[in-house]
Amino acid sequence: MITNRYTTTIAPGGHWSLRLQRGTQMTLTDLDGGANVGMLFYNPDNLLEKYNAPDTLKCQHTFKLTHGNCLYSDMGRIFASITQDSLGWHDSVNGNCTADHVAQRWGARDYQNHRNNWHQNGHDAFLVELAKYGLGLTDLAANLNLFSKVETTSEGKLQFVEGHSKAGSSITLRFEMNTLVVLHTCPHPLNPSEAYPAKPVGIEITEAEPVADDDFCMNFRPENQRGFANNALYYLGRG
Repeated sequence: MITNRYTTTIAPGGHWSLRLQRGTQMTLTDLDGGANVGMLFYNPDNLLEKYNAPDTLKCQHTFKLTHGNCLYSDMGRIFASITQDSLGWHDSVNGNCTADHVAQRWGARDYQNHRNNWHQNGHDAFLVELAKYGLGLTDLAANLNLFSKVETTSEGKLQFVEGHSKAGSSITLRFEMNTLVVLHTCPHPLNPSEAYPAKPVGIEITEAEPVADDDFCMNFRPENQRGFANNALYYLGRG
């Protein structure tokens, strides 16, 4: 029986980070509906290794991320597998909102004058968390946007899908490597909402069940089997 458990809630426009050990899992829940979670991964034992969106998408022949997909590093290893997903679509191509974007879309608000009603942006939120680990602007990469869906129109334009994530929607990531997780709850850059989307997200961290030979994520694509093999080689002799 899994007994170790940690829960927290990330406030709207918040940011958070934690080093997670391989063999743990994180479930994120959209508490009110309409949330967005910008997320990045780094190898805490070698911070040069980070999440690679292009490799994640091309090696699994996908534009969206959902149950079965694995999240790759830029060294061909797997940070995490998506073992549960109630939505079926999470964005991995549209990046982050910036301070200028937020100011133009929803008006500039800072913490000094507006306290918890300020308008934080994803770019700066990432940098605040990265600074805690000696990382900075050059260490940013293309990020995930969990709970957000962006599709292409018949004219080939990218379009944010409103109402995609309902209250209670959730996704579970099982970590296959020791992973520094960095995230924020700032708006998706394509969100057309009239008001600044202030949406909290719940987090639950527990131990994961061991990976079996018939594991759905490992066998979802032949490339994932090679990714798991790369992980095994990396941890050979490390315990």
